[in-house]
Amino acid sequence: MSTTRTILVTGSTDGVGRRTVERLASPGAHLLVHGRDAGRGKAVVAAVERAGATATFLEADLASLAEVRGLARAVREECSHLDVLVNNAGISKPSAPRRLTVDGYESHFAINYLASFLLTRLLGPLLGAQGPTRVVNVVSAAQDPLDFDDLMLEHGYSGYRAYGQSKLAQVMLTLDLAEEYDPTEVVANCLHPGTHLDTAMVRAAGISPAGSADSGGAAVVALATVNGVTGQYFNVRHKSRAHRQAYDRETRGRLDAVARRLTGLDG
Repeated sequence: MSTTRTILVTGSTDGVGRRTVERLASPGAHLLVHGRDAGRGKAVVAAVERAGATATFLEADLASLAEVRGLARAVREECSHLDVLVNNAGISKPSAPRRLTVDGYESHFAINYLASFLLTRLLGPLLGAQGPTRVVNVVSAAQDPLDFDDLMLEHGYSGYRAYGQSKLAQVMLTLDLAEEYDPTEVVANCLHPGTHLDTAMVRAAGISPAGSADSGGAAVVALATVNGVTGQYFNVRHKSRAHRQAYDRETRGRLDAVARRLTGLDG
């Protein structure tokens, strides 16, 4: 059995994700750094190695489900188990017009939810393979109920609603994982890391940062490392309640079925 702690953090070349891997970097840890830019990835790997850990950069654009599948293959080839999986990568473009991914899905729903859903499911054999795995989904306090008649928001599009819907879907994934797995094998939680943190995504949206990316990274690390409960939503470091729709098992089952169909997971 390997004694190396293997940790995957998606979207870890900038912002909260980068601060997360830097905080988790220590001797005995192997960090899988994910992003779309190889130059930034190389810089993060170097920072991780200076802290005494080892690291590998994995490039993938989560706007493409084919690339999500490629990322999952690369992770499975790189390691036999995962101690920590942090689904951090995402987008927030509240003022932009409606955009579709290469797969034809609304971009927030596809990148924030479908990508993390598919990646987590494809990495299932690594979860709990050598001791308990901690899954942390980085969500948001901005949560909007899902309308199954218009999940892709083709009618009356709102970027704010698209983002909130995708983040609530991630909360639902978290609760499903917590119920599916024995907590001695997998502990799954999600959190809102802070409001308008100083990240490229927030600045690109034209929003003045109200907090540091490092504080968000610290909150993620706390969930990734401290023993505790499973199946919870945290507002930064405080246990809280997500939108009420998240706790409806019938709704979660319906979303799971839709996600499996849209990602081709059951195909």
